[in-house]
Amino acid sequence: MDRCGWAGPEKIYKNYHDLEWGVPEHDGRALWEKLILDGFQAGLSWITILKKRDNFRTAFAGFEPATIAGWGEEEVARLLGDPGIIRHRGKIEATIGNARAFLDLGGAEAFSDRVWSYVDGRPIQNHWANLAEVPAFTPLSDALSKDLRRAGFRFCGPTITYAWMQACGLVNDRVVTCPRHAALIGPEA
Repeated sequence: MDRCGWAGPEKIYKNYHDLEWGVPEHDGRALWEKLILDGFQAGLSWITILKKRDNFRTAFAGFEPATIAGWGEEEVARLLGDPGIIRHRGKIEATIGNARAFLDLGGAEAFSDRVWSYVDGRPIQNHWANLAEVPAFTPLSDALSKDLRRAGFRFCGPTITYAWMQACGLVNDRVVTCPRHAALIGPEA
């Protein structure tokens, strides 16, 4: 398979590229989980997050916002001591705050509806010839980032938000030579 150039040679990376990245995600809780993971990825490589994703899921109670929203300093201290995740106080505290913001917005369905409204409920279909054409952020990711930050979210700047939009299939940013590009132009497009 002629994968997008960012997908490394590791099996976990290939599987992520082939089966998950860019597939439209509508489940609000899953969208929230991926936003949190993209925030933890800031300053690191995505393969680091992929390799630790199961550890993150365990450490963060399956990414259940209702559970995480009630956490405080005791849980922050526990997470700072967990070598299976990225131990960054700001990102851990942001996750707790983001769980509260998620619930304040109305939970999973409301979050999904809000996010997908930015693309009128359908993935944006880009047709990039090569990775050099793919932007790091767009005016749309900037607008969504500002909306999320107004709602109380952190670690969701326009670059993180755009990477998240790509990962969750709000935009199809696979290069046109990638066999999955055409496959993701399906009935939702």
